[in-house]
Amino acid sequence: MEYPIKGFIETSFSDWPGKVVAVLFLPSCNFRCPYCHNHDLVLRPEKYPDIPLGEIIESLQKYRGWIDGICLTGGEPTLHPWLLSLIQDLKSAEGLIAAGVSLGIKLDTNGTRPQVLKSLIDGRLIDYVAMDLKGPLQTDRYAAIAGVTLEEEGLAQIESSIQILHDGKVDYEFRTTLIPTLIEEEEVYALARRIRGARRYTLQNFNPRGAMDEGLKNVAPFDERTMRRMQERVNEIIKEKGSSPQCLSSEFGVQSSESEAGKSANYSERQK
Repeated sequence: MEYPIKGFIETSFSDWPGKVVAVLFLPSCNFRCPYCHNHDLVLRPEKYPDIPLGEIIESLQKYRGWIDGICLTGGEPTLHPWLLSLIQDLKSAEGLIAAGVSLGIKLDTNGTRPQVLKSLIDGRLIDYVAMDLKGPLQTDRYAAIAGVTLEEEGLAQIESSIQILHDGKVDYEFRTTLIPTLIEEEEVYALARRIRGARRYTLQNFNPRGAMDEGLKNVAPFDERTMRRMQERVNEIIKEKGSSPQCLSSEFGVQSSESEAGKSANYSERQK
C-alpha cells in the first residue's frame, strides 16, 4: 500500500530524546495554529509529491543498526485511517529490522483523536508520544490558540488523551509552544498543574519566521533566560507530590482529580 507521505528526513538527533530517528511528514490537520510552520502541509498538501514508502525504506537501510526509530509528524497523523497500516509496514519492513528488533515509532499528535491513540498504544505499535498542549484547558482559550472552534466535547477528547498518556503504558511528553501574545506565563504554570505527575513537559519557544499568521512575524519570542526559568518552574510543578492529573472523566472510564519544520528539543523550533 502506498501512503501520502509528504516529507522525509533521514536522520534527526532532536525529535526523540536520546535517540536518532528518521522523520516522516504526513499531510492535513484539524487545527489552524497561527504560529504553525507547516501550514502548506496543512492547507495545501497536494503541492508536495508523495514519497513512496519503498524509497524511504530503501534509503533507511543504510542506517540499519544505527538509527533507533521513526518519528511520524504532520500535520496531524491520527486523522488518517491508514496510520495503523503505515506503522505496521514500517515495523515489519525486513530492511529496517536489526538483530531481530524493529525500529521504534514516535508519534507527534495534538490529542484530538484519543480512540486512535489508545488503539495504537494497546496494540504496542508506538513507543513514544509527544502530545502538543496548545494552551489553557478552557474551550475559548484553547480555540484561540488552535485557530479553530472548539466545543466542550472537543476539549474532552484532548483531556482523554492526556489521561491515556498519564496511564503510563507508553513513554511520552507533553509540550507547549509559547507565543507571548497568545499565552501568559501564569497560564503555562496553571497548565503544568493540570498535568501534574507527567513524565515530561517541554516548553518550545515561538519562532516568528514562516508562521501561518503573518501578523506574528513582528512578535518577539521570549528570551532564552525567560524560557529557561519557565522550563525550570514547570519541571518543579509536574514533579510536586500529592496530586494527580486534573483531567475530566473520559469515555474510557478513567477519572482523575488534567519537512519543512524545524526540530524539537527542550526549546524547540518545531511549531505545530
